[in-house]
Amino acid sequence: MVMVLKRFDYDECVKEGLVRNVPPSAEKAEGSINTARKWIEEAEKNFNTEAFKSSVMASYLAMFHSARSIMYYDGLREKSHYCIARYLEDIYVRQGSLERKWVELLDHYRELRHEDQYSINFVVTMDEAETALGKAKQFVDIMEKLLNKISGN
Repeated sequence: MVMVLKRFDYDECVKEGLVRNVPPSAEKAEGSINTARKWIEEAEKNFNTEAFKSSVMASYLAMFHSARSIMYYDGLREKSHYCIARYLEDIYVRQGSLERKWVELLDHYRELRHEDQYSINFVVTMDEAETALGKAKQFVDIMEKLLNKISGN
């Protein structure tokens, strides 16, 4: 039997309670960017010690936290990693402030994270870990630029 995951759009994420309103917080947004930078450092350390799976997972967490910073700034909190991407897609891609490829990248590494957590055969090569680390650095930079743009900094 094949399990089919239900795909939500952003409105469904809200309806299902997977995104909720919180007070907008520039402080939490900045903290989330700082956390993302720490995960980049962690990914680099893991890569340098050939802990490639851990490097990819740390790279994803850097992307997650940097994307989450946008939601904090906008006064939202997610209960689903999937819904962060839907939010970026619905608000920032739609208005032309963010290229779709960045949301697709976040989705790709979120799916890898899921596979790593639940598969017994998940393997990562050095090249895959190096690519993930490079993409994560770019992603975090893009999210930080987006945060600066929307905050007027």
